[in-house]
Amino acid sequence: MRRMDAHARKQVDQGTAEIVPDPERPDSFTLLVEGTAQSHVDLADPARLDFEYMRWLGFLIDAAAAPGQPINVLHLGGGAWTLPRYIAHTRPGSRQRVVEIDEPLIEFVREHLPLPKNANIRVRGGDAREVLTGLTDDSVDLMIVDVFSGARIPAHLTSAEFVAQAARVLRPGGIYAANLADGPGLHFARSQVVTAQTVFTTTAIVAQPPVLRGRRFGNLVLVAGNHSLPLPILARRTASDVFAARVLAGSDLEKFVAGAQPTTDDFAQASPEPPTGLLKG
Repeated sequence: MRRMDAHARKQVDQGTAEIVPDPERPDSFTLLVEGTAQSHVDLADPARLDFEYMRWLGFLIDAAAAPGQPINVLHLGGGAWTLPRYIAHTRPGSRQRVVEIDEPLIEFVREHLPLPKNANIRVRGGDAREVLTGLTDDSVDLMIVDVFSGARIPAHLTSAEFVAQAARVLRPGGIYAANLADGPGLHFARSQVVTAQTVFTTTAIVAQPPVLRGRRFGNLVLVAGNHSLPLPILARRTASDVFAARVLAGSDLEKFVAGAQPTTDDFAQASPEPPTGLLKG
């Protein structure tokens, strides 16, 4: 494994990308795009997840099937491929596809943070929704949507039509998960939940209490499916995590979304801009 001791920089479609070594942990790196931290990777320990929302998604991945069982995963949004590496490590033999619109970013990550040779991970360039529309029905066990243009989720990935395409591609028993970002008022997150509810029978949201109370801007993970989800396990693990979070479902979730309206392609908007400097690495 090649050790990288200095910053690497490259102009990509979204601006300046940087891969910054962790001064305290060899073989650990942070990917930044235009100064915003996108991913953290530990090449020596792919099971180590540093970002809070990725830890929550890691707990969901752990509960998505029997321990170690291979699954078929679609990742919309690439970053430095942190979760694909996690799945390849914890569920060997899994088949994974990653879709990332920024092809120069793909090449930058591939050069400096190469995937393990035995990982069955295919990374391709393309718009997340266009690629999703072309996939076959009932072909994915887990779909993780983590797409940001700069620090905002593109509008065309927030509508009921987009979520319907995701549901079409999921197998029976499949799980849909999306990383959201929102602040005081939580208008975007609440709308995204009710948008998912137009397609899926079961939904939940994961976030830290200050975010759920609208006291600060932060990440929320939306989880959905047309079946029973492993929410009790997810709730226990997130509650005891170093980044302790709550899982809202059932009546608690209904109170959270009260009055919110789903969005469609005709009215879809990008997620709100975070406060200046909040997401800078």
